[in-house]
Amino acid sequence: MSSPVETVVIVGTGCAGLTAAIYTGRANLNPLILEGSLPGGQLTTTSEVENFPGFPEGIDGFHLMDSLRKQATKFGARFEQAQIASVDFSSQPLKLRTAEREILTKSVIIATGASPRLTGVPGEKELYGGKGVTTCATCDGAFYRKMDVAVIGGGDSACEEALFLTRFASKVYLVHRRDSLRASRIMAERATSHPKIEMVWDSVPAEVLGVSDGAVSGLRLKNVKTGKDSVLPVKGVFVAIGHLPNTGPFASALDVDEAGYFIPQPGSQVKTKVPGVYVAGDCADHIFRQAITAAGMGCQAAIEAERWLAEHGR
Repeated sequence: MSSPVETVVIVGTGCAGLTAAIYTGRANLNPLILEGSLPGGQLTTTSEVENFPGFPEGIDGFHLMDSLRKQATKFGARFEQAQIASVDFSSQPLKLRTAEREILTKSVIIATGASPRLTGVPGEKELYGGKGVTTCATCDGAFYRKMDVAVIGGGDSACEEALFLTRFASKVYLVHRRDSLRASRIMAERATSHPKIEMVWDSVPAEVLGVSDGAVSGLRLKNVKTGKDSVLPVKGVFVAIGHLPNTGPFASALDVDEAGYFIPQPGSQVKTKVPGVYVAGDCADHIFRQAITAAGMGCQAAIEAERWLAEHGR
């Protein structure tokens, strides 16, 4: 017995995926949403979201994602726990393979997000998400008003994070393993010349302190040249050493850049080279990486999928 062919399958349940689910559900496309290992995406690990429109007092990240899920369910979205192992987009119907089964569908919206790179030192994982360790200054910087914080990294992203944090923090330590930044000259000059930013050269994180208290109390460093340890008395640790887009199972079928991010077709944020296949959110956006921009891309992808299906008969 052949498997039924879905109209649209959405892979991922962050802001992009759930927004796409709401729009395709309202369009009576009966979307199937595949949840990965972190239903709700990165926002479920954030204690408070202050910059999502419509919530002047802020909202807990988990509650925001739960509300989006309920809204999608209201419009007929179906959810299934599954991890994509491989795909075949060479012909219609499109094929998505999990460990359990093969899913056939006319259209796909990929919203698998990106995972921030972490250092892996003791205390980092335990204090990640609302406890002092974060990977997004834009999201969490305002929580560290008049506090000392540390940024780990040496590229443009680390400099941008550090400069943004100077709006709130008393002092920003920029920790880099070398004795010069690898960021662009203009970003490096802005960071090193800022009066609130203190450079910590030739150093790598060894431990995030504060696990016993449930909040960051400091960052233990190791000097790579001398081997000596030191402690920065900070309340926040911002890790800015890059992201890993969750695009692996799709990379053989779609265009990705050297960092693994999906490359949309010219003139579009969400169209791919395969008709009926769309991308949205952090898996295709390495610049903004915000909840609201991901939601916007999810909306775009859903509308594009709806139009494509209407043109080709659903």
